Amino acid sequence: MKKYLPFLFSVVLFLVIGIQNGIAQCAMCRATIEANAANSDKYGVGLNTGILYLMCVPYIAAAVLGYLWYKNAKAKGSLPKFR
Repeated sequence: MKKYLPFLFSVVLFLVIGIQNGIAQCAMCRATIEANAANSDKYGVGLNTGILYLMCVPYIAAAVLGYLWYKNAKAKGSLPKFR
């Protein structure tokens, strides 16, 4: 157990620091929504859709590049054999 204690402590520390930074990053988005809320509620939906779009694109690009790499390595026969 003593072996994992520093790792566990660092994970908890990073989570605590990350939560505080994550809450602080929403100020500009919230200010934009509050300023435009008087006009209509369409801005909030559009902003959420934009955030989801920006979040998904890097994962999709990494998945496509990984698939192309795998397909190319399989064609060359350079994949490691696990037996």
